Amino acid sequence: MKYTKELMEHFQAPHNQGQIKDADGVGEVGNIKCGDIMKIYIDVDESATDPVIKDIKFETLGCAAAIAASSMLTDLAKGKTFTDALTITKDDIVKGLGEVPPIKYHCSILAEEGLKKAIEDYKTKK
Repeated sequence: MKYTKELMEHFQAPHNQGQIKDADGVGEVGNIKCGDIMKIYIDVDESATDPVIKDIKFETLGCAAAIAASSMLTDLAKGKTFTDALTITKDDIVKGLGEVPPIKYHCSILAEEGLKKAIEDYKTKK
C-alpha cells in the first residue's frame, strides 16, 4: 500500500491532535470492521449568527490514513462557520491528502461524520 507524501506528513506530525477540555461539541465515530475510532472536539465562537469553529482537535485510534484524515479535517474546518464546515466532504479530505488507497477511503468518511456529529452535539447542548 502506497501513501502520498502529504498523507505521511499528516500521519507523522498530525495537526490539532489532542482534546479540548470542556469542548462545546464532541463527535465520536468508529468503524467496527477496521477498528478505527475518532473523537472530534470543537470550541465554538457563538458571537456570529452562524457559529464559527474557533478551535478543533482530534483523538484518533487507528491506522496512518485515519490519523491523517483526522488531521486534514481539522485543517479544513478550523475558523469556518458551521455552514461552511458542513460542506467539507470526504472527497475534500482525500484531495487534501493527495489521494488515499481505495481500501482506506473509509477513513475520510469517518472524519467527515465525526465533524458532523460534533456540530450536532453542540446544537443539542444549546
